[in-house]
Amino acid sequence: MTPAPPNISERTSPLVLIVDDEPRGRDLLEALLRPLGCRLEFATDGRQAYNRTVALQPDLVLLDVMMPELDGFEVCRLIRANPLVAEVPVVMVTALDDRGSRLAGIQAGADDFLNKPIEGVEVRARVTTITRLNRYRRLQTERNKFSFIAETSPDGYCVVNHDDELTYANAQARRRLGLTPEDSLAGKFFTKLAHEHYRLEPVSNWSNWARQKAASPLYMVRTTAAGEALLWLEVDELPLPDGQGRLLRLHDITEPLTNQRDIWKFHKAVSHKLRTPLNGLCGPLELLVTTEASVPFAEVTDLAQIALESANRFEKQISEVLNFVAPPATVRAPSTTAMASLPTLLRPIQVNLGILFVDLDLPAELRTHCVPLPEAALEVILAELLENARKFHPRHQPKITIKVTRGDGGWLAIQVADDGLTLSPGELELVWTPYYQVEKNLTGEVDGMGLGLPMIASLIWEAGGSCRMSNRPAGAGVIVELVLPSVPQ
Repeated sequence: MTPAPPNISERTSPLVLIVDDEPRGRDLLEALLRPLGCRLEFATDGRQAYNRTVALQPDLVLLDVMMPELDGFEVCRLIRANPLVAEVPVVMVTALDDRGSRLAGIQAGADDFLNKPIEGVEVRARVTTITRLNRYRRLQTERNKFSFIAETSPDGYCVVNHDDELTYANAQARRRLGLTPEDSLAGKFFTKLAHEHYRLEPVSNWSNWARQKAASPLYMVRTTAAGEALLWLEVDELPLPDGQGRLLRLHDITEPLTNQRDIWKFHKAVSHKLRTPLNGLCGPLELLVTTEASVPFAEVTDLAQIALESANRFEKQISEVLNFVAPPATVRAPSTTAMASLPTLLRPIQVNLGILFVDLDLPAELRTHCVPLPEAALEVILAELLENARKFHPRHQPKITIKVTRGDGGWLAIQVADDGLTLSPGELELVWTPYYQVEKNLTGEVDGMGLGLPMIASLIWEAGGSCRMSNRPAGAGVIVELVLPSVPQ
């Protein structure tokens, strides 16, 4: 099996392989090269010299010509015949100074010659020059490989310096940041360009991130508000050697995020919409089947009427669920919901969850205002918030207050407050972190996946809004505030 090449970027000094069957020759070269800071390895015969060259891939081989079994010429030919090490510089150290010997060395592939007896100044100068040129060649080769991979990658890759200025951007990154292939990167700052084309979320993670490594995760979200296709980019920061700035990867997560969110919304829609009509259908039918005595015709008619109404409602809800999940998430047409729909959306949620106290404060002048969310999305958001309030209340019977206000600039704020648990500052920061950032592989189990608040955040961010959670200023419980633009119906 061919060994993997060493990582050149991890080498802090040149690696020189000294090949000589005479200990005195090896000791002399070691004494001359140690002051240069070179890392030195040794071989005592031709076969070992070739094997160590392949294994180490040194920056330079100082190869003695006169050795038993395999001489230096044969070792050099073997090195040049192996693609893995064919480019390694080889300097032959020889006492032969005739023209024929040098010609044989050139034909074998030698790059240079050192004559015995060796002069210290000469050998240091040759080694310094050759190792510097060889390391530059290797680094250039690695850069070329990186450029090829980066330019053909579906991900965007860019390098920023410590002032957040772009020093490199592959074709995909340029497209994502609104740059053409001809645009100069001089004076172009990553965060500024990202902010011009995307919403940067979560805001707390992006704060001051240009000057220090940010907390994970970081997202760039292009909403559908401007009529463009939805796009989610996850920004990963990758290390660069020697403190040369930061390498950023812009990874498209639109499809996995929207697919995962649709699983969550489907679960919420099914559990909320279908449970009540199914109970209304099964209850009367079970009563009719299990009743031993004859049931008066009037009661049979009443029970049948209840079952029929529940069946009709069940059919309607099934149709709504199927229509909800049928279109692909990335092409679902944007729609709006009027605040006047809130009472209608809240009542069945409150009944299904068995919450006794839900107070809605909706001023009459705000009932006609709309938010850029489909009704089904707003419904599952409310269901998740109320279910969380019940789940985390000590007695599972919270008192919930929902208040709608209008702020400057046409923003609508929906505040959902409960009297349950109070969270620590660390917990308040993490509640919006998407689940898939913690566990990439879905198991198929929906309950307990921790998707609720992160999925709410993704819906709100896509609609051009923001979300916050804070502890109530007085008493136990939290306040979730969803801020959304007010749009025409």
